[in-house]
Amino acid sequence: MSTVIGIDLGTSTTEAAIIRDGKPQMLMNLEGQIITPSFIGLDASGNWVVGEKARAQYLLAPERTAMEVKRSIGGKEEITLGDKSYSPQDLSAKLLEYVRQYASTAAGEVITHAVISVPAYFTDVQRQIVVAAGKQAGFSVERILNEPTAAALSYGLEHMDDESHILVYDLGGGTFDVTLLEMFAGVLEVKASNGDNKLGGKDFDQCLIDHILEGFKRAHGVDLKDDKSAMAKIKDAAEKCKKALSTEPSYHVVLPAIAMKSGKPLAIDQTITVEQFEEWTAPLIRRTHDPIDIVMSDAGIGFEDLDKIILVGGSTRMPMVARDIEAFTGIRPEAAVNPDYAVAEGAAIQAGIIDGSIRPEDSLVMTDVCSYSLGIQCTGYNSQGFTHNMMSIIIPRNTTIPVTREETYTTFTPFQDAADIKVYQGESDVASHNHLLGRFQISGLRPMAQQQPILVSFTYNLNGILEVVASAPESNRGENLQINMLNDTYEAENDDDEDDDDWDDEDDWDDDEDWDEDDEDDDEDEYDDEFLETWKEKPLGKGYRATIRNAERILDTDLLDDDQADDLIDLLHDIKVSIIRDDKLSADDFESDILDLLDEAGV
Repeated sequence: MSTVIGIDLGTSTTEAAIIRDGKPQMLMNLEGQIITPSFIGLDASGNWVVGEKARAQYLLAPERTAMEVKRSIGGKEEITLGDKSYSPQDLSAKLLEYVRQYASTAAGEVITHAVISVPAYFTDVQRQIVVAAGKQAGFSVERILNEPTAAALSYGLEHMDDESHILVYDLGGGTFDVTLLEMFAGVLEVKASNGDNKLGGKDFDQCLIDHILEGFKRAHGVDLKDDKSAMAKIKDAAEKCKKALSTEPSYHVVLPAIAMKSGKPLAIDQTITVEQFEEWTAPLIRRTHDPIDIVMSDAGIGFEDLDKIILVGGSTRMPMVARDIEAFTGIRPEAAVNPDYAVAEGAAIQAGIIDGSIRPEDSLVMTDVCSYSLGIQCTGYNSQGFTHNMMSIIIPRNTTIPVTREETYTTFTPFQDAADIKVYQGESDVASHNHLLGRFQISGLRPMAQQQPILVSFTYNLNGILEVVASAPESNRGENLQINMLNDTYEAENDDDEDDDDWDDEDDWDDDEDWDEDDEDDDEDEYDDEFLETWKEKPLGKGYRATIRNAERILDTDLLDDDQADDLIDLLHDIKVSIIRDDKLSADDFESDILDLLDEAGV
């Protein structure tokens, strides 16, 4: 096949690499640099600017420039540039389009195929958005690769004969991942992964920003938080301060004429020491401990069994990171790979294996794991007691893939003629608290006085394809759902040749997951406010009217904190959709969740 490149789509920076003479080679962008700042913006004429140009523009026009877009992937909020709003997918696509442009120039051929890395702890929803952004940029995305696994590939290619347990500690600009791998005889086996998608270098910057703002307000009585121009300059100064404190004992932050008061210019003039910075950010460093413990526990080994800890990600350049890891694990970590390039190089190695530029005899055999548990919603007992909203796990997290697992369930009531299969990803024992990946129905069951078995099989492979098969042997019925991350297809197929009982799976996706983002011609949004208000007209709506009305009144008060309010909004959405679909079982569950939330909030 044609050349495939590897891309490290990072929160702070983005890099790309290609295989040349069997080794990864980093690609230069159009400015002659390997590292491209992950900034995207619109100039005064409405033209797109990306990378270093967008980064320079950010200081002058922050309202027309976006940064750290990766941290917004999977969220519902759009990003405003000037007078228009864009999704994280759209902006990521613009960044990847720039990568495709400079990669084609550097490679001397038109590049249309890529392997793109993502944090190991990205959900399938977030991975799907990255794939869609790649396609929007003109790439055929051949593989989504976990970042720590990519870094391990970069290391492993030069250590084919090693036999060791390696812990990859990846602290990037916006995310943190930790992965345990075992290397033996040219095989790289991922044992366990965990992480924190909201922990990275930008959080360390934010600590500095908060203290700079606090010091300025204390000195001058002026709050700069709502001043976009001032905040852009402070954010830039904080990043420079963080980097300087990796090698210097202190840093002098000086920003003249940052604001005006009584007609006079005010300046920021503060000196920050390493000791202060490390004290302020100590809680962030401690947040890396739990994922490490979880990975070690899931893999079933102790620190004494580790042979090596490899640091990946630009944020590991902070000296306190290595000191903390050594104190926590008793092992001195190594900079065995380039923290900025290792992920792109590893993605390129995977790309080279795919396109044949790395010979099979010279490549590593790699296995990976499923980062989150996969299962279905069913009736049973969980932390809430007896419920119809139990998460039944079929493939536990950190199971080596490819894998096939099967579980047997039964219909819930006698004479039941259909079963609704809802597929979820996540660790909560409450199914609806996890990510809904898809749903389908096995219908036409033979009505029977006794409950009948339903066999559910999950198959998950290295290419990110999850296939769910449900069958009812006693009724000779069966259907399956395929969730294909790389081809962006979701199919419900009937094992029989008969027509599918008018079941429309596309109309029943959970609103939390927008599986139809590319369909710009679809003018109908079944989940808009007008649609949701039709719950009042449904016969089922009468029984839940009081609960919904009271909950909506509570939202207009200050009785809930922000997180509780967000959860309640989601639950109100879900119960309304259930009422509209005449799904009483789900509506009962969501009503119970609403009451539980209000009870926990003391309302």
